[in-house]
Amino acid sequence: MQRLLLLCLVLVHLHAGAAPAGVILLWTGVPPGGAAPGPQRDSAKGSITQVEQPYLLVHRPARPNGTAILLISGGGYAHIEAGKESGPAASWLQAQGITAFELVYRLPREGGGVAAPFRDGQRAMRVIRARAAEWGIDAARIGILGFSAGAHLAGMTAVQPDAVLYAPVDAMDGVSARPDFAVLLYPVLTMQRPFDTTHAKKELLGSQPTQAARDALSVERHVDARTPPTFIAQALDDPVAPPENSILMAAALRRAGVPVELQQFQSGGHGWGLGKPGSAPAVWPQLLLAWLQVHGWMAQPAG
Repeated sequence: MQRLLLLCLVLVHLHAGAAPAGVILLWTGVPPGGAAPGPQRDSAKGSITQVEQPYLLVHRPARPNGTAILLISGGGYAHIEAGKESGPAASWLQAQGITAFELVYRLPREGGGVAAPFRDGQRAMRVIRARAAEWGIDAARIGILGFSAGAHLAGMTAVQPDAVLYAPVDAMDGVSARPDFAVLLYPVLTMQRPFDTTHAKKELLGSQPTQAARDALSVERHVDARTPPTFIAQALDDPVAPPENSILMAAALRRAGVPVELQQFQSGGHGWGLGKPGSAPAVWPQLLLAWLQVHGWMAQPAG
C-alpha cells in the first residue's frame, strides 16, 4: 500500500511538471526521441506503462555503505514489473546499506522507439555517478541489476556504456555510464535463433528482424575486456527465457577474461524476484552479497 501511494504521488507531481523528494527525473523537458503520449499508468500490483518522463526512485539506507545499484525490472519491454521485482529488491538492498535506484524507463512501443529504454539506462547510470557524493556513494562502486527483460537493458548498458545514443544534454553526460558490476537475473540476453522466443525480442525487433538487427541487440555479441564483472542467476526450467541466455553470456565473458559468477538452479521457473521462501532461487540474494564482498564492492562482515 505504501508503495502504491508513493507511485500515485509521483504521478501527481510529474503531471504538474515537478518531481517529489526521492524521485529524480532523467531528462529536462521532452526525453530524446520522445515519450509516451498519455499519463503514466500503474496497476494495483505495481506494473507500470505509458511512461512520459523516465525517472529514478531513490532508496537511501539509514547508514549508506557507499555501494549503489541501479535496479531495472522486466516485463518483456511491454510493461515494467516494479511491484514484484525492483520494489522488493530495493527494500532488501536498502536494509544491507546499499543505496538503490529503481529505474522507470520508456517502453519501445509507447514513444521514443527502440532506442528509448537504452537511452534511459545509459542516462540513469550517468546521473547516479555524477551525483554520487550527494548520496554518500563511492563512484567506483555503482552496479546495475536487471530482471528478465530488465536484465537485457542492464546488459546492453554494461556492454556498450560508451555507445552514442543521444546528444549530450548537460555536464552529467560527460560522466562514464559503465557499471562497476552487473547482476543479471533470469535474463533475456540473446536475440539469436533458436532462443529468440521471448516477448522482449518481439517488442524490440518484431517478427522478422534482419541478422544485423539481431546481432545489434544480442548482449553476448558485445562483450569485451571492458565489460564489468557479472553475476548471473537463472533456473534451468525457466519457461520464458531459455537458460541458454545465461550460458551464452557466461561463455562470452569467460572468453573476454571478465570475471563471471553463474548460478543455475534446477527449478524455480521465471519471474521469481527475491525468490519464494524455500525455493531454490531464494538463495540468490545471499550469494550476491558474498560475491560483492569477495570483489570488494562491500565490506566483509565482522568476524
